[in-house]
Amino acid sequence: MKVSIIGAGGLVGSCAAYALQMGKVVREIALLDLNEKAAEGQALDLLHGGPSTADQIISAGGYEHVADSDVVCITAGLRRKPDESRLDLINRNVDLFLGILDSINSAGLKDGAVVMVVSNPVDVLTYLAYDRLGLPREQVIGLGTQLDTIRFRALIAQELKAPPTQVSALILGEHGESMVPIWSGATVAGLPLDKYPGWTANSAATLFKRTRGSGAEVISKKGGAGFAVGIAIQDVIESIALDSQKILPVSSVQNGCYGIRDVALSVPTVIGRRGVVATHEIDLWPKEVQGIRKSGQILRQTVDTVLSRVGSAR
Repeated sequence: MKVSIIGAGGLVGSCAAYALQMGKVVREIALLDLNEKAAEGQALDLLHGGPSTADQIISAGGYEHVADSDVVCITAGLRRKPDESRLDLINRNVDLFLGILDSINSAGLKDGAVVMVVSNPVDVLTYLAYDRLGLPREQVIGLGTQLDTIRFRALIAQELKAPPTQVSALILGEHGESMVPIWSGATVAGLPLDKYPGWTANSAATLFKRTRGSGAEVISKKGGAGFAVGIAIQDVIESIALDSQKILPVSSVQNGCYGIRDVALSVPTVIGRRGVVATHEIDLWPKEVQGIRKSGQILRQTVDTVLSRVGSAR
């Protein structure tokens, strides 16, 4: 399998490439970036580690790599300027993203290729990718709340001094302010959280608040998130490469799950070789379902605002 990463000269894209190298399940990784030298440098650095990792083809170049890629992962994006509104940032990133989509369309995608969106606002841009690329909804996915979910699990594990790999918990809905913590199904080693030693009634609000602010916290301390994002991307691409059929909280354009349609957000999603295999409407508390539907309404309003400016291709 070949994966092309657009924006691989930056922190998120390079961390994704490194995670894919360490994951050892993809055959070829191509790094693309507007800053060609940065992409070449990242590729060379990865190449040097190859003898101790896996027999992979590592390269850098332009959109010619897209044409024979099985997965095209878009990580390129802009950061918010001081005093810039959220909508202004969205508009700038939309303009950048539409240019990337035009380049992908010009290069052409192979049959069955999956486009994975990581750039923010990921749910809005996932919808735009679906709108502009003309692909079936199953072949366009966003990283969605997979990153929020592993952050959530990590913080629960830290709070309870439990093994992180034995914590099961989900964040669904928007990758943003309206994200929804799914406490109804959260467990540690199969035990409901309220039965696990050390859990208190105050833990839930504190942990979710920190989860929702995790990205900002990392940015304030080190300038940008990279490692965990790369691992989250690897989680999704590995399920595609191996056709693992894992259920992951990734973003895709919904067609009725929890009553939500024509907007991209995260629900429990089966991921396989062709992208979205199925979505599952698992039993949730009523307030959790309401939260996911509210996420959908908020995102639809933003998508409508964006489309009123740039137009729709469908």
